[in-house]
Amino acid sequence: MDDHEHDEEADATPEEGGHIETRAIHAGQEPDPETGALMTPIFANSTYEQDAPGEHRGYEYSRTGNPTRTDLEENLAALEGAEFGRCFSSGMGAINTVLNLLESGDHVVTGDDVYGGTHRIFTQVYEKYDIEFDFVDTTDLDAVREATRPETELVWVETPTNPLMRVNDIGALAEIAHEDDALCVVDNTFATPALQRPLEHGADAVCHSLTKYLGGHSDVVGGALVTDSEELDEEFGFYQNSVGATPSPFDCFLVLRGTKTLPVRMDRHCENARELARWLDDHDAVDTVHYPGLASHPQHDLAAEQMDDFGGMLSFELDGTLSQASTVVESTEVFALAESLGGVESLIEQPAAMTHAAIPREERVAAGLADGLIRVSVGIEHLDDLKADLDAAFAAAL
Repeated sequence: MDDHEHDEEADATPEEGGHIETRAIHAGQEPDPETGALMTPIFANSTYEQDAPGEHRGYEYSRTGNPTRTDLEENLAALEGAEFGRCFSSGMGAINTVLNLLESGDHVVTGDDVYGGTHRIFTQVYEKYDIEFDFVDTTDLDAVREATRPETELVWVETPTNPLMRVNDIGALAEIAHEDDALCVVDNTFATPALQRPLEHGADAVCHSLTKYLGGHSDVVGGALVTDSEELDEEFGFYQNSVGATPSPFDCFLVLRGTKTLPVRMDRHCENARELARWLDDHDAVDTVHYPGLASHPQHDLAAEQMDDFGGMLSFELDGTLSQASTVVESTEVFALAESLGGVESLIEQPAAMTHAAIPREERVAAGLADGLIRVSVGIEHLDDLKADLDAAFAAAL
């Protein structure tokens, strides 16, 4: 692999079931003892028979616990190299659970280019409960250190960020958080545990939108939190049960199907994205490409150290107007104009009008999110077809 040699031994943890390719298929899952079924059954139960009042066989009510969900939680924990996992009905449900840990007067430091839905729940939901949020450039460690204060209880990190693909130093940010006895939680949705495992770098917990790469087929919505802390896991479990943002057994089954092929899918996503980023970087119609795998990326060296590969997400800016960028995203045929990411199909979108529209324009522009920025989730189609599709869209717009 050019510019980045994957250390296969880094994935080998026999006590967790071997390399990540093996854990993805087997961790948390055993053949059904009664039928021998290899795939975890869908336990479509709302309630469970008890042997006596208060004496159950591990499950009592499916909001509290469900066997299909348990298998998925154990599988995700193993992929991240974690002890504990909890699943939720969406990535936002997982984020909300972390925020449930906060109290009035607490303070949070986070990135100035976080996902629009994250920005929205921070500012439009939790600020009214007297929780303060500082949005800073989290690649600037001095800025993060300056923003923290005694009331800081959480440093929320995306890496790579959405949509500018900035790479944050998880270890350094965790150290800053811990200096103030704050938690460091990393949204690992873009990288997935196939490419990056934040707990290895000092993070306290990892958040995922299961809707994206872990599900992988654009047919399920879900979220997850994983941690090595028993105390944190118990708190996550309390809010998981009390608030009730839990996934259905069928949704858990779909994600379990997705995680089995995660490593091989990520290999193809990364391969396509690397080549497409290089092609775009040389294209006359493109002004700027944001992709950690390019040597020109400001945090390329950090990405090479912290990640096993550079991911399937990229964004770029045209040497043109806002309307031209809109024409590009409306003109593709292989790339679908749609929000979300991480499915086998390629998606294209304009963050200012779609995924990040909830952020006020002046804040978006100050953070570097230009109106004409285009974000691409590179799928696993043939690379030549992806290039031809974008070439045709550029021709239509410019």
